[in-house]
Amino acid sequence: MRRILPVLVVVLLGLSACALPTLYQPATNGYGFSQQQIEGNRFRVSFSGNSLTARETVENYLLYRAAELTLAQGGDYFVMVNRETEARSEYHDSGFGGYGGYGGYGPWGRRHSFIGASSGRTITEYRAFADIVVYRGAKSPTEPNAYDARDVMARLAPTVVRPAPPKAG
Repeated sequence: MRRILPVLVVVLLGLSACALPTLYQPATNGYGFSQQQIEGNRFRVSFSGNSLTARETVENYLLYRAAELTLAQGGDYFVMVNRETEARSEYHDSGFGGYGGYGGYGPWGRRHSFIGASSGRTITEYRAFADIVVYRGAKSPTEPNAYDARDVMARLAPTVVRPAPPKAG
């Protein structure tokens, strides 16, 4: 029993970590934000969320990361050259039911089966990505794909959920 308890705790902690939407943070285990510099002022930015992260959140975090990256590069605004959101859906079955059903022994030792008792669900994860170009100065009022980095960050900051900072000590 002593050997099983630590393993059980680790498994439960791992499962509880999956019970939250993806936080705004660098990508770990495939979830979070990432970026790649393509040219001097051009970047590919992405944000991938787990199955509990809403599409709107994934798209907002992509915009927020683009704005944050723009300011880090000394820019004032960015232009989205292209932008896309992908949805990946999988069907997960509980393992019960389906053709042939699940068989077992009831409380009185009688054999029974649960045919058609399947409780599956579809799980969808979203990934948003964009190529951005970073610029300095005032954004062009005629460019519809131009975003003021400071304005984007100010407006989206209240919706951004980051991991808790590490405890000191």
